[in-house]
Amino acid sequence: MLLPPQRKLFCGRKLYGRTGAFMGTRNFLLIKPLPGAAEQEHRFLNHYYLSHSQARFFSSTGWKSNVGFASPRGLPLIFQRGLSYRLYNAMPVPRPISIIDSEAVDTEIVDSGKNFRILGRKLNEIGIDGMDYKPGQYNNLICPMCQGGDSNEKSLSLLIDDDWGSAKWCCFRAKCGWQGSTRPFADARSTYPAMRTMQAKQPPRVISEEDLNLEPLGPQLLSYFAERMISEETLKRNFVMQQQYGDQTVIAFTYRRNKVLVGCKYRDSAKKFWQASNTEKIFYGLDDVKEASDVIIVEGEMDKLAMEEAGFRNCVSVPDGAPSKVSNKELPPEENDIKYQYLWNCKDYMDKASRIILATDADPPGQALAEELARRLGRERCWRVKWPKKKDGAESYKDANEVLTYMGPEALKEIVEKAELYPIKGLFNFKDYFKEIDDYYHHAVFELGVSTGWTCLNSLYNVVPGELTIVTGVPNSGKSEWIDALLCNINHNSGWKFALCSMENKVREHARKLLEKHVRKPFFNIRYGESVERMSVEELEEGKKWLSDSFSLIRCENDCLPSINWVLELAKIAVLRHGVNGLVIDPYNELDHQRQSNQTETEYISQMLTRIKRFAQHHSCHVWFVAHPRQLHGWAGEPPNLYDISGSAHFYNKCDNGIVIHRNWDRNQGPDSLPIDLVQVCVRKVRNKVIGQIGDAFLSYNRITGEYTDVDVPAQLRKMKR
Repeated sequence: MLLPPQRKLFCGRKLYGRTGAFMGTRNFLLIKPLPGAAEQEHRFLNHYYLSHSQARFFSSTGWKSNVGFASPRGLPLIFQRGLSYRLYNAMPVPRPISIIDSEAVDTEIVDSGKNFRILGRKLNEIGIDGMDYKPGQYNNLICPMCQGGDSNEKSLSLLIDDDWGSAKWCCFRAKCGWQGSTRPFADARSTYPAMRTMQAKQPPRVISEEDLNLEPLGPQLLSYFAERMISEETLKRNFVMQQQYGDQTVIAFTYRRNKVLVGCKYRDSAKKFWQASNTEKIFYGLDDVKEASDVIIVEGEMDKLAMEEAGFRNCVSVPDGAPSKVSNKELPPEENDIKYQYLWNCKDYMDKASRIILATDADPPGQALAEELARRLGRERCWRVKWPKKKDGAESYKDANEVLTYMGPEALKEIVEKAELYPIKGLFNFKDYFKEIDDYYHHAVFELGVSTGWTCLNSLYNVVPGELTIVTGVPNSGKSEWIDALLCNINHNSGWKFALCSMENKVREHARKLLEKHVRKPFFNIRYGESVERMSVEELEEGKKWLSDSFSLIRCENDCLPSINWVLELAKIAVLRHGVNGLVIDPYNELDHQRQSNQTETEYISQMLTRIKRFAQHHSCHVWFVAHPRQLHGWAGEPPNLYDISGSAHFYNKCDNGIVIHRNWDRNQGPDSLPIDLVQVCVRKVRNKVIGQIGDAFLSYNRITGEYTDVDVPAQLRKMKR
């Protein structure tokens, strides 16, 4: 059952000496006052109806007083909608409501006034003056973020819900795109179940040359274009016009589809740009690529005209310039891709093109634009133009128009015809590496390897940045000692720095071993060093500085075992922060090797070694990885091989170099036995023949200082079984 709205008669204070009576619905009289109303009974009406202009009166000649209906003009805008009264009936009548919901509607309308105040305050805090705009419709105003650009365009579209329950906004300037929404309260509910969503774009308005006051180019602007090598014929074919804007004449680039004017972009003498508002965004010169299989995209209208002077009519320009950088977000859906809406509006034209040449500016924003276009058009069909260097070689020409102006149309044509395939991550051509190949040929890099410091070993093994060397040997054969001596040699000869992840060594013990090799004196003068002069305090201090300058330590100081990912992450930091050239991980079995339940040890080791090799290659850092052999049954004292390493054959399969360190443990030496202090360095794998080969080298170990030195081994001992 529907009830008609109830009305009440309300007596107000005297106006101009007369007593006023106001009539309104029960709902209207329940409205709470806004701030600033008089703190008297019935303050709301007193606040809004204090002047004669804010009331409409009718009278009878027999009455001493007047009766009137309140005018809504001073009320919140919600009460100005749906008016159907004549002059004397200015107050809106609420729609009929169900008797069951009458109290709820009272509450909603009372809350609307509260929403009006709070929502208005929230909008003001972010720079939007929402109090001056009507709810339930789109309002255009200047964006507080971009200030409408150089032309102060009213590019921000604001939509306020009919009950002031929420507000949404979006700036349609391509270089801004600011958008958002807010509500009076976090838990506020709109009286409309589904508020209208902000449209991605407003319906474009129909424009004409007459509406925009466009006129043909005059002599002044024709001369301006001539200085930039743009002919009058090209200007006429592309419908370039002019407009009188204040006290200056500006260029008008007309945007057309099927020769129909759909947009216009202006440029003044100070190179400021603005566009006709509420028009469809499309490419400039769109009709020229209607059936083109090859399409050239440039960054500005002047570049489009320059391309035509070089013989390329199949060229279009973006309407909104370039972004400052490439977005790191995923591509938005088409309806939300506001900045690049022109691409989607011209999708049918672009889909026909089999090759798209991106000739954007050479500056960082221009390159960012090329990447954003390639992301949307498909890198596989994109090519890019590389602008040549200027004569001084310091910088490149910026764009097509600059090349045309300084180098001429033939040079511009040649540059465009030499466009290169747009790079795709992971897909390369050998010419991308020509400089690296040249450096390799001329020995300009370390690719031939740095010397180990031992003459007998240099023909077998050299250290190359970016490679992985697996080192193994039976326990106590001196693997760690030999690596430490190798690092000292490379540091002394080539100045390399290293990161050490040595889990089996205490820091002080590792420091002692390195210092003894560096100073060539024992750290102590007892037991092993009592017969030789101990290093002095001065030598110790110099050695400590050398340690600090040459090595970084990767250590897990708590009870947890370090994982390979943790080690590599810290090694990456050491490379970037300290310029580390080499990494030692010693040994494999001291790392945390937790793996998924469905993953075998072989699969885990394969992935781990792949990760280490990727790190080495990416950071140009040589990695030495120490791994122990499995238990050798029936071992007769011969050197183990790389397939004996515990866990997987991948230690042999995936490494670049494989080395076995071995010592003779048989004290009952026969005629063919090696001395007990002689160390056999067995090079068992060398992937790159340029840096070494398979073979054995022999070094003498000095137990006092930990040094290894070259030794002349009799020829017959070299024939030992491997």
